[in-house]
Amino acid sequence: MVSGEENEFAKRIAMGDDDSLVWGNGEVVQRFMVWDEDNGVSLTRSVSGARWNARSIREVLSLEAWEAVNELHLWMRDPVAQATYANHREAFYQTVRRSTQLTLGLLRSTMLHDEPLDFLWLGVLLERVSQTARMLDVHHHAFTNLPRRHEVVETALWLSLLRALSGSEAYLKRAAGRVSSEGVARFLLSEPAFPRSIAYCVHSAYDRLCHIRPPDHHELPGGASLEQLRILDAWVAARAQEPLAGGVHDLLTHVVDKVHEICGTLGRELLSGL
Repeated sequence: MVSGEENEFAKRIAMGDDDSLVWGNGEVVQRFMVWDEDNGVSLTRSVSGARWNARSIREVLSLEAWEAVNELHLWMRDPVAQATYANHREAFYQTVRRSTQLTLGLLRSTMLHDEPLDFLWLGVLLERVSQTARMLDVHHHAFTNLPRRHEVVETALWLSLLRALSGSEAYLKRAAGRVSSEGVARFLLSEPAFPRSIAYCVHSAYDRLCHIRPPDHHELPGGASLEQLRILDAWVAARAQEPLAGGVHDLLTHVVDKVHEICGTLGRELLSGL
């Protein structure tokens, strides 16, 4: 699983908590990732967590952004969402995705562009780095290790990954319509103008943290986090100039590990007293 919940899912199977949980059953995995209240990264838990967090900082959120988060939370708890999931699965996922994108757009278009928004957007960017890296790693590993290659199938699946990251049109414009594993991996890793690429998100996260804690203000907390982000930004930029060859997995694992480390440092330096 791209979400990193393989161990939790396997544990649930081993413990026999739910006889319907079975490896290889796509429907069961979807239910685990959408509705399971015990799964910390399921959609329902994530939406509830987002609503709780938004409520805890209600004084800094715009009314429009709060309403968007709250409406998605209420919709997920409504029987209509369950019915849509059962009967119109694609429409269900589209509603969640569009509501999430609406919230992100409202944050940037209705709030003051000052420190609270910088913190919110820093979190968005670091999460995007991690998720883009995880999704690309799973796809690249699976497709480049197949015993037999099927170009049509691989092209369709690479386009599916790009659509999942809202990047299919952007990639096709950059690549003049040519789809390849090397091209998609390079685009998602290093395209500086695509807002979900690893390079774009790491650099933008560093820029946001520079606004929160300027590099020359050594008396302020956050210096270690800033330095870690600066190093990762430079490292990703350097990798963008090198051939990917067979080192994609190691590269993406390094990115995920460093982002996890940076998030921990940020929590200790800037958020532990909140």
